[in-house]
Amino acid sequence: MALPTYAGKLETTWYYVYRIICGLILFFLIAPIVVIIPLSFNAEPYFTFSKEMLAFDPAGFSTQWYQDFFTDRNWQGAVKNSFIIAIFSTMISVTLGTIAALGLSRSEMPYKTLVMGILISPMIVPLIISAAGMFFFYSQIGLASTHLGVILAHAALATPFVVITVTATLVGFDQSLTRAAATLGASPTTTFFRVIVPLILPGVISGGLFAFVTSFDEVVVVKFVGSYQQRTIPWAMFSGIREQISPTILAVATLLVLFSICLLTVVELLRRRNERQRGLSPA
Repeated sequence: MALPTYAGKLETTWYYVYRIICGLILFFLIAPIVVIIPLSFNAEPYFTFSKEMLAFDPAGFSTQWYQDFFTDRNWQGAVKNSFIIAIFSTMISVTLGTIAALGLSRSEMPYKTLVMGILISPMIVPLIISAAGMFFFYSQIGLASTHLGVILAHAALATPFVVITVTATLVGFDQSLTRAAATLGASPTTTFFRVIVPLILPGVISGGLFAFVTSFDEVVVVKFVGSYQQRTIPWAMFSGIREQISPTILAVATLLVLFSICLLTVVELLRRRNERQRGLSPA
């Protein structure tokens, strides 16, 4: 927005101060993420810029830390565990979260506020408390230190994101479509998969992506509930910083940043598609 021609000295000063403040906040948020990218190509095993890097000497740059990540068995095991746990926990959370959101969207749903508060409680309760509670509960039923235990724990953490996302999508859903489908003789199953799912699919996919990221990036619960056999990428990075500092961590962090950018791009495209379907933005 351009500065109006009638703006006085105070408005003009605030106009530029406001933009400087926004620029500093953006720099504060982005700089720590951006700085790790060139550091991941450091030829020396340090977390600082070498003289060769500052001089843009090719000898100061190397991809050895990326090669170490793709060839090290410990890192590859962590990658495998991360994807297995994230994929299955996402499937569970999307299924449960979508069903819960559909129930909460019904006008005849009793105690809607109370149920919604219970469903999103994992987002409110401190994570360390949830992790401790899950550890003691899963230890009693034999799910501690198992992949299934970690998957269920992550599903519990990710379900609130699916509930919120799908519920927001259902705000613009026309319930008369389901009644029309029933009038035409469609069964509840056919109505769900042929009428409801296509309209709420962008919200379901967005919630699934948030659930996937929540599981993929989680480290506290997996350290409580899991063991070394369930070691994930965040666990490996956390342990690497504490036990053996290696620039391989920076290479992994760079790959995760690129992965997150791809996921955020998909979420934004789905959001725009959903708005076009609901007629909130031009095609």
